[in-house]
Amino acid sequence: MKTLAWGLVIALVSGLLIAELAMNLTPNDRPELYVVFGAATLLSFAGAAAALRIGGHLRSLRTSLQVVALAAVAVTGVVVGLAALTMFIEPHDLTLLLVALILGVGLGGVVAMAVAKPLTEHLAAVSSAASRVAAGDLSARTGVDRSDELGEVARSFDQMAAHLETSDEERRLLTASISHDLRTPLASMQAAVEALQDGLAPDPPGYLRGLSHDIDYLRRLVDDLFLMSRIDAGSYHLEMSEVDLAELADEAVEAVAPAAAKRRIRLDVATPGRVGISADPAAIGRLFRNLLANAVRHSPEGGRVRIELARTGTKVSALVSDEGTGFSLEVRARAFERFVRADDSRNRDTGGAGLGLAIAKGIVEAHGGSIEILDAGGGQVRFTIPADR
Repeated sequence: MKTLAWGLVIALVSGLLIAELAMNLTPNDRPELYVVFGAATLLSFAGAAAALRIGGHLRSLRTSLQVVALAAVAVTGVVVGLAALTMFIEPHDLTLLLVALILGVGLGGVVAMAVAKPLTEHLAAVSSAASRVAAGDLSARTGVDRSDELGEVARSFDQMAAHLETSDEERRLLTASISHDLRTPLASMQAAVEALQDGLAPDPPGYLRGLSHDIDYLRRLVDDLFLMSRIDAGSYHLEMSEVDLAELADEAVEAVAPAAAKRRIRLDVATPGRVGISADPAAIGRLFRNLLANAVRHSPEGGRVRIELARTGTKVSALVSDEGTGFSLEVRARAFERFVRADDSRNRDTGGAGLGLAIAKGIVEAHGGSIEILDAGGGQVRFTIPADR
């Protein structure tokens, strides 16, 4: 109401100023004009207040808009009518003027209905989509395409629904993938423990080694999930220091060497010398190990896995390549997503939990860099990070 009152006061003052400047008011005309304008302002306030009160109790926005539009036209008609009466217009001219005002009210109502219809339909679409999302249908969308504030609300709602749908799909994938990756080692551990307890294990030291292997797998899975959750939550903080990228690559090669030796895979690092950068050494070491482990896993027995380091301007890059079959088009498009693996069976002998490349991407991006899969022979993954931060 305060906004309405101030608006009417400003309109009244503006009207009086315009009348003073544009008309040659006589001393007799001025009081009469002031009274007419004042009365019109009071009537406008009363009409607007009544329209707002009525509109607030109506259940239809369309009807509310029609009431407001008709009130605006009616107020205009009253103001013009009062002004006409004070000007002593001829009865014939006054009748014609009133008929024109009545026509204006009718036309205003028609225009209000025409404008209100699409608005209310689009609001109904937003309301329906919201109800469907609340009921669990995350595929619901408004389908509203407008350029005004309602269109902005509809677009924001659709983006929110799409994000919720993606999050729900990721949650389902997370649950299914973790359940599958936990079931196999837990079942193996349970069987081994029962055999040891019952004295039925033909090779107890071998069963214990198998238990140790399964425990190590579960530990690595939990570590990967914890790191992935930190990356997703934006709470993955780097401890930056000056490091030599070539030295970190050599250390990663030493860590992966035992697994590579079992399949007679050669590992080597090609570097132009010392490659000094500002980075988190633990994170970069983890990045190299993930990429090397993935390359060793998909490299043919007796093959070679290679790290090539290079510096270009203010950036350094590392290319990790193997002699395997490379990434298929389907896998390449989703390789850096969580739980994506080339082996759909999720066999532990042919792959991990499918978090290695997703974690690698998170580490690289945390350093302000980028990572990509090259369309070349074998499997080739290259990451690039700024040399100075």
